[in-house]
Formats: sequence, C-alpha cells, structure tokens
Amino acid sequence: MLDVARARMPAAELVQADALPLPFADASFDRVFTAHFYGHLEKPDRMEFLAEARRVAPELVVVDAAVRPDRERVGRQIRVLNDGTRWEVYKRYFTPAELITELGGGETLFAGRWFVAVRA
Repeated sequence: MLDVARARMPAAELVQADALPLPFADASFDRVFTAHFYGHLEKPDRMEFLAEARRVAPELVVVDAAVRPDRERVGRQIRVLNDGTRWEVYKRYFTPAELITELGGGETLFAGRWFVAVRA
C-alpha cells in the first residue's frame, strides 16, 4: 500500500510503524482518524491507543462496526485472507453512545446499519 501511495502522492511523507505506541511527537496533528481498527483492540491496547491518540492530537474520530442482530457484540472471529491464511481476530461492535462513553465524551457523526462514526 505504501508503494501505491508513493506513486499517487510522491511529495507525501509516509510512515510505516506499529500503532502502539504512535511514532509521533506530542501535538503533531489536529486530528487522529481511525477506521475499523479500534474495535479490534482488547482493553489494555484500547487504553494505550486512547492515551496515544490524545497525546498526538486534540481530536479523535473513530469509525467502526455498528451493533448488528446477526453478530455477537464481542468475540473472536476467523478471518481468511486471499492467500488462504487464517487469522483469529478480536472484534467488538458499537452503538454510538457506547463508543462516545468509552472515548470519554464526544458526538455522533454517523449512525448507520453497518458502521458508526464518533468524534471525541
């Protein structure tokens, strides 16, 4: 993906790193945006991610899977990749209110059938 990004945006600074801890100085950004990542973090990693996001930016926007009647709200799922490898992943589904509470306050940006978006 970085090769594709470099080809499309040759002047951009691209960073490949682990998400925890975030490899940026304090107050580096105006906003941290995450999509379909937060719901895969178990509690210790969620707490570390929230601390890191707050350290590098005053605003956090989280987009993640909405609570659905056909899915357990919390559990482990098997994911099969295109190369045939199988991975077990932790997965959570959210209502906007639950996510806002967990993030320590904020507002709903979108509440749909498949995903929710909140700003904290």
